[in-house]
Amino acid sequence: MEAAKVYTQDGTVDLQGRPVLASKTGRWRACSFLLGYEAFERMAFYGIASNLVNYLTTRLHEDTISSVRNVNNWSGAVWITPIAGAYIADSYIGRFWTFTASSLIYVLGMILLTMAVTVKSLRPTCENGVCNKASSLQITFFYISLYTIAIGAGGTKPNISTFGADQFDSYSIEEKKQKVSFFNWWMFSSFLGALFATLGLVYIQENLGWGLGYGIPTVGLLVSLIVFYIGTPFYRHKVIKSDNLAKDLVQVPIEAFKNRKLQCPDDLLELYELDSHYYKSNGKHQVHHTPVFRFLDKAAIKTSSRVLPCTVTKVEVAKRVLGLIFIWLVTLIPSTLWAQVNTLFVKQGTTLDRKIGSTFQIPAASLGSFVTLSMLLSVPMYDQYFVPFMRKKTGNPRGITLLQRLGIGFAIQIVAIAVASAVEVKRMRVIREFHITSPKEVVPMSIFWLLPQYSLLGIGDVFNAIGLLEFFYDQSPEEMQSLGTTFFTSGIGLGNFLNSFLVTMIDKITSKGGGKSWIGDNLNDSRLDYYYGFLMVISIVNMGFFLWAATKYVYKSDETKELSGGCVQMEAKAFETSPLSI
Repeated sequence: MEAAKVYTQDGTVDLQGRPVLASKTGRWRACSFLLGYEAFERMAFYGIASNLVNYLTTRLHEDTISSVRNVNNWSGAVWITPIAGAYIADSYIGRFWTFTASSLIYVLGMILLTMAVTVKSLRPTCENGVCNKASSLQITFFYISLYTIAIGAGGTKPNISTFGADQFDSYSIEEKKQKVSFFNWWMFSSFLGALFATLGLVYIQENLGWGLGYGIPTVGLLVSLIVFYIGTPFYRHKVIKSDNLAKDLVQVPIEAFKNRKLQCPDDLLELYELDSHYYKSNGKHQVHHTPVFRFLDKAAIKTSSRVLPCTVTKVEVAKRVLGLIFIWLVTLIPSTLWAQVNTLFVKQGTTLDRKIGSTFQIPAASLGSFVTLSMLLSVPMYDQYFVPFMRKKTGNPRGITLLQRLGIGFAIQIVAIAVASAVEVKRMRVIREFHITSPKEVVPMSIFWLLPQYSLLGIGDVFNAIGLLEFFYDQSPEEMQSLGTTFFTSGIGLGNFLNSFLVTMIDKITSKGGGKSWIGDNLNDSRLDYYYGFLMVISIVNMGFFLWAATKYVYKSDETKELSGGCVQMEAKAFETSPLSI
């Protein structure tokens, strides 16, 4: 007798829009085709970002402030463009097709960048390690290549991870458990790509040629895309359920403002809402009222106007986004700390003794591999030991709540920047002791003094970066999870822009009136320790704001229950199941 066909319960379909069988699609089998792309894409990104500041200063002759600013601006663009890509995916063509078009743009950018450092007419000529000044054409072509990659990343970054999460049915108990581990292992594959970039590609760029250093990840991206499309028959696709997300989100505060003088009814059932059958028949999620941001409830008050008010569900979606914005705001400073890894940490490393043995010299950017190594070691420990241990203590399936995870990550970052400041104080002491004044003179202090700050940032990111990605995906409204994930990417992007702004302002303020800049071209005569100390102070202040926002945040509940009116309530609860406070 033929076994009954069991379809997915979350309404996912295949590429032709047909319901998919749970046993033959999705889960880790489908995700295996995606992980390769993530590894190669991260290898490409970090292969550029990790050493870009050195290329700009040694090949394009940019000064320290300009190179740091340009690296931050490009990195910021890579992380901010996903807002557009996520909106297009959630509102119009879906994650798969948005990713497909954007990945081709990304690969085009990589090809152009490889040409920019390989073709003689497109790169500055160099003799004995000294490069001539680049022409306007060469500089323009180089930056066009970089920002083509940023545009491509706008459609790939927010959609590939959420597309992977879509392969697990949230209504299946077994698959839901697998989904809890998905983001940990997704980031693990990302870390592998970053590790190869910071260990292998950086060395290749500085010793075998920039063209080969950029060409390898370009070929890897092409191969991974082929593998991705081989897995097409196994993929599950979410149906687009929202016509105009931006219009819906803007309409709620506008209507609430129009009704600001009206009183909300004591009986919440008097607020405007569509029948539950409407949501069921259209495959949409109905969300019941929650007692937060009550001023927005006025958008659902029934009036004598012919214009229909916003539904309670639409108001609740706006409330959820507003709650996410508060958490997002307090992630900007931590993202600014992370921006140091590919900028000032690298420049700091170039001043130190980088020799291993008598001949081999480690590239300064390769120390970024210790961020990745500490992540790679910590993720399995977190997933296999920490989570089960804490799960027994708290009863929470995740071990600790999402915001507790973020808080721990932010605290570790503060320790990391404090250590960075202390190491810089040590470096300045050695400089004074040996009377070093030249910017090219090597400080007799091992580059491995920087290891603690790199490693701490890596451990912090196991809690912070992975926690942010999972938090914004998990807590976003069902119809906008790609857009929700851009809270994660845009936070990193604005963190880079913020660091660019801070570096520029600090330089202008401290060098005013002939003073000595904290971040000058000669790092052997600057005060990076002061800048790191400044970052530590604003991080501590930011931590206070985070703790306040976390105690006010209301988690989106997974449980549903039937109300007397027949509608489904998404319960609001201030805290996930845990005896801890956030």
